[in-house]
Amino acid sequence: MLIRLLRAYLKRHRRWLTYVVSLQFVATIAALFLPSLNADIIDDGVAVGDTDYIMRVGAIMLAVTLVQVIGSVAAVYFGAKTAMGLGRDVRGALFDKVGSFSEFEVSSFGAPSLITRNTNDVQQVQMLVLTGCNLMVMAPIMMVGGVIMALREDVGLSWLVAVAVPILAAGVGIIIWRMMPHFRRMQEYTDDVNRVLREQTTGIRVIRAFVREKFETLRFDRANDDLTMTAIHAGRWIAVMFPTVMLVLNASSVAVLWFGGQRIEAGMMQVGSLTAFLAYLIQILMAVMMATFMFVFIPRAAVCARRIMEVLDTETSVVPPADGVMELSGFGKVDFESVEFAYPGADEPVLSDITFSTRPGETTAIVGSTGAGKTTLLNLIPRLFDVSSGVVKVNSADVRDIDPDVLWSRIGLVLQKAFLFSGTVRTNLTHGKPDADEEEMWAALEVAQAADFVNDLDGGLDASISQGGSNLSGGQRQRLAIARAVIRRPEIYLFDDSFSALDLATDARLRTALAPVTTDSTVIIVAQRVSTIRNADRIIVLEDGAIVGLGRHDDLVVTCPTYGEIVESQLTPEEAA
Repeated sequence: MLIRLLRAYLKRHRRWLTYVVSLQFVATIAALFLPSLNADIIDDGVAVGDTDYIMRVGAIMLAVTLVQVIGSVAAVYFGAKTAMGLGRDVRGALFDKVGSFSEFEVSSFGAPSLITRNTNDVQQVQMLVLTGCNLMVMAPIMMVGGVIMALREDVGLSWLVAVAVPILAAGVGIIIWRMMPHFRRMQEYTDDVNRVLREQTTGIRVIRAFVREKFETLRFDRANDDLTMTAIHAGRWIAVMFPTVMLVLNASSVAVLWFGGQRIEAGMMQVGSLTAFLAYLIQILMAVMMATFMFVFIPRAAVCARRIMEVLDTETSVVPPADGVMELSGFGKVDFESVEFAYPGADEPVLSDITFSTRPGETTAIVGSTGAGKTTLLNLIPRLFDVSSGVVKVNSADVRDIDPDVLWSRIGLVLQKAFLFSGTVRTNLTHGKPDADEEEMWAALEVAQAADFVNDLDGGLDASISQGGSNLSGGQRQRLAIARAVIRRPEIYLFDDSFSALDLATDARLRTALAPVTTDSTVIIVAQRVSTIRNADRIIVLEDGAIVGLGRHDDLVVTCPTYGEIVESQLTPEEAA
């Protein structure tokens, strides 16, 4: 999965990668050239007291060092550019993919996991690319070049390279092999911490209402401790790595000096050559260490890449049409024809044999017990789900054949749980109509019975709204959500239990103000309160996903036992009559 992800998203950055490889090659060759020059200065300059030679070769060393510095800095720059570009592209692809998901796919992954995959997981892959551009390119060049240059200096000490390199590679390899399982678990535990924290911040009122602070603290502590202990175990192995590397480096240096000193004493080697050989051995070992150190990043990045590709490979159950209908004839007609819907993998359908029609100027209400399928039925119209069988039509066209933007532009949806975006009242209203002026905004707020409290807010239309509208009451959030739908003047209004947080008086005023605005539109309401829907042109009664009653209030009270029970539970006999 990691190779597949990198291959797919590094293609567009091939030019930068070419620059990285070229610059790292130049910088590494320059670094390999320096010990040889230093050996020449010692043997041919210092040993014989030739100051001019020292100055000439020293100037060359400075020039080579400058080339190395420029090459290294430029390589790091282009490597960072490549890594950041990859992260940007992958995050963008994840965002677009999640935006195409239906409710089913989003709930399958879970919001905390999707957030972690788009942030932490992408960051781990970025770190691998950034480190790889700097280490993986330089390490093999340094390793091969170092061996060649070391043999050029003295073949007699080459056996030290043959011993030190495998020992270092084996030691670091064992450590990394022991770290890999911990890195895999860290991503899972990061998901758990994110999920628990999200639940607690979102449900803080419920936690306090039921005095569950201690329980939730313990729950977070468990998730946090799991992540912490896993990170500590991985950190311990990382802590062992560097002493192991230094032990091999220092032992190798001592061995080179010991055996090299003997060769100098025997006249088989010069001091400068020994110094250069030692520098090359250290460069070789450092290259081996850098190459193996990359494996610290690879296991975790591989896990993250797999999680990222799981999202990117998931196909939405709601597929946009290849050549969608762009023009619709008619205005606001909605037809359900023998509709059945079942969630993927479910044994029983949520909705079965749903057939009804509604026209502009009509109000259709949907009632039923909890779990009867009311919200699911409503979500089929804007195509948040696709029907399992049957047809849902808008303006005589199957919603599966309509271009999504065209379909959604005809619909004003107010969800059961009113959600507001962080920003201001104005920016939330412009979600419904981007080019709306202040007059249209205040008119929509008047209809939604929100003008009074918005006018009282500090800033009015520019009053601050926190994430999710948490700085407003439930009723205020619902009214602003209704105003956001009203401002676009859609052909079809879908209200999913959108009046439940309003008191009866506000509910009545809102419905009265809404009536003239929706005269030429189709209105479909999911509601629990009979008072909200008793005057609807058509009431659909759902039970276990099937229609058990269809008609007006007065008729259903008599003919539909399910509806009669709902009415009896809410109204007195006199009110029902």
